[in-house]
Amino acid sequence: MVVIRLARGGAKKRPFYNIVATDSRNRRDGRFVERIGFYNPMASGQEEPFRVAADRLAYWQGVGAQLSPAVARLVASQKAA
Repeated sequence: MVVIRLARGGAKKRPFYNIVATDSRNRRDGRFVERIGFYNPMASGQEEPFRVAADRLAYWQGVGAQLSPAVARLVASQKAA
């Protein structure tokens, strides 16, 4: 099953997450099919904290990909704003 979830990157105590479409059996930070956005919880000032390619997200959901709870929360908060 394809799942859209966060893959952690960045340095120690400075997280940065890529939003990726991947097979659910792969590791969190392992192989993925496509990178469709990012989430930067440490963003400050003019830095953009969250971005997702809406067309690619819609495509993956259209072919049956499931959102992880964290990604679902981020997408819902973006639509509300």
